Amino acid sequence: TSMEAGELAKKRIEEINNTLKGRIRESPLWREKDELLRSVPGVGPVFSASLLAKLPELGTIRAKKISALAGVAPLNCDSGKHRGKRIIWGGRASLRSALYMATLSAIRCNPVIQTFYQRLIGAGKIKKVAITACMRKLLTILNAIIRNSTPWSPQMSN
Repeated sequence: TSMEAGELAKKRIEEINNTLKGRIRESPLWREKDELLRSVPGVGPVFSASLLAKLPELGTIRAKKISALAGVAPLNCDSGKHRGKRIIWGGRASLRSALYMATLSAIRCNPVIQTFYQRLIGAGKIKKVAITACMRKLLTILNAIIRNSTPWSPQMSN
């Protein structure tokens, strides 16, 4: 029945999550990176695991490139004399979705991201644009944290 299938799916998801947690704990490198990432308000276990799995370049390349890999870099739509709007596209879609959810959380509980978001909204940016800018800022902060092996500190992001 559908009830049994739902229970089976929940059990399987729990098994996969436990396996993933175990693998992160077993690897000293992944465990250290996980602890650094989770020191940032708004970054939980799901997003941290997503970053470790889907963005191994984190901490090894510049902020602009990491933003492009995640699909949150503003890319131009210019041709000849035409200057189009800057939009985000490309990158790793599943990572961008996880980053979006983490950013919504960070806007609520991370003082640096929250202040940045409020400043953008106060300057007249539409919410979607402000959230995207916050996604890029959060990713840049995470990239620096991994690159420097330094836990979260609100002063490092101002």
